[in-house]
Amino acid sequence: QVQLVESGGGSVQAGGSLRLSCIVSGYTGSNNFMGWFRQAPGKEREGVAAIATDGARTVSTFYTDSVKGRFTISQANAKSAVHLQMNSLQPEDTAMYYCAADFSGFADGWSRVSGYQSWGQGTQVTVSS
Repeated sequence: QVQLVESGGGSVQAGGSLRLSCIVSGYTGSNNFMGWFRQAPGKEREGVAAIATDGARTVSTFYTDSVKGRFTISQANAKSAVHLQMNSLQPEDTAMYYCAADFSGFADGWSRVSGYQSWGQGTQVTVSS
């Protein structure tokens, strides 16, 4: 059974940085399709970034428009961890951030919540102005 555990959330001031990590266990496939989502109070969960890898090689990365140029998704340790480096954080980035795994190879697109089969518990990111 695949398990995802997020860490790295916290509170920062606007302009600051955080690095989220998602530790993946129980996955034996050679290809990896992982995403980071966030959900602010009263809002729907939205896709932030996603990555497709083939072993240790990154094949594709995807970002929602609001984080392009500020956030970077990456894989480390031969698919056992996925990171989200977040720079130039803004108050509107405040949300619970979730890591998710898609075993269908992004067949439903990278940003659809319904396309992911396994989810972590989330880590809170709070950005103050």
